[in-house]
Amino acid sequence: MTTLRQMRFLVALAETENFSRAAELCNVTQSTLSTGLKEMEARLGVKVAERSTHSVLMTPVGQTLADRARDILACVADFEAVAQAELSAGMTRLRLGAIPTVGPFLLPRAVPRLRAARPDMKIFIREELTDALVAGLLDGRLDLILIALPHDLPPQLQTELLFEDGYSLATPRAHPLANLSRIDGSDLAGRELLLLERGHCLQKHALSSVPGVALEEDASFAATSLPTLVSMVEEGLGITLLPDLATDAGLAAGHDLHLSELAGANPRRVVLAWRQSTAHADLFREIAETLRRARARYLDKRAAS
Repeated sequence: MTTLRQMRFLVALAETENFSRAAELCNVTQSTLSTGLKEMEARLGVKVAERSTHSVLMTPVGQTLADRARDILACVADFEAVAQAELSAGMTRLRLGAIPTVGPFLLPRAVPRLRAARPDMKIFIREELTDALVAGLLDGRLDLILIALPHDLPPQLQTELLFEDGYSLATPRAHPLANLSRIDGSDLAGRELLLLERGHCLQKHALSSVPGVALEEDASFAATSLPTLVSMVEEGLGITLLPDLATDAGLAAGHDLHLSELAGANPRRVVLAWRQSTAHADLFREIAETLRRARARYLDKRAAS
């Protein structure tokens, strides 16, 4: 019989397409993971992946089986969570995932409040891109994820809106737009933007942020993080859009650049997401409210300054 452990190996390989990283994700050696998958293939009579010296390619049936395995593992995780909730009247361990354009700017204010409210609950935070977080939630590796919409999500997930997040334009001090405290989409027409590398949802959100204006990306650069983007602007390499959450949290503080409010932008929607089958929806809604209050503190500070 195919084991849950082998299913976890299969899902990890489908997510990473790399035996070494999949083994690390499962906390086993690479040889253990490889052996487990070969045993599963022998039992099922199909190949789940094509292996070469430098790459791994999931076969169509392997990808289908990995999708089914995610659903099974999520059900098992919820099955165990029901028993744990009955035993302890609450969660003792929360595995929270967050995208890198939200987590570092919101969680430092929120986590101390969460710990104070739930001193018996240990909080483990993992920072990944949206697709990896959604996969981790579906297969039970994560309990809760902090992401930004719009993004296509599977029907098994429930979302709770936390807040909408607008944008500011960051420019070098000598840039023609640096003398404006507020701009609109027409000011950006024909100008290229420095953006995060592909895979970050903010890259897509920024390009679609201005209604009726097709923003253009500066294809000569791609940053791995928001702090890198800020440094690139400060060095005069271009201009970029920064989410208000990050600038309110002090992302641009101490950098020689100018921020202009982008009026009329389509904001991204920051949400908390969990599996619909979870036994902890009430707790997760409490956590959502704590995150909203953490964001409100930044807004209060901005209004007072």
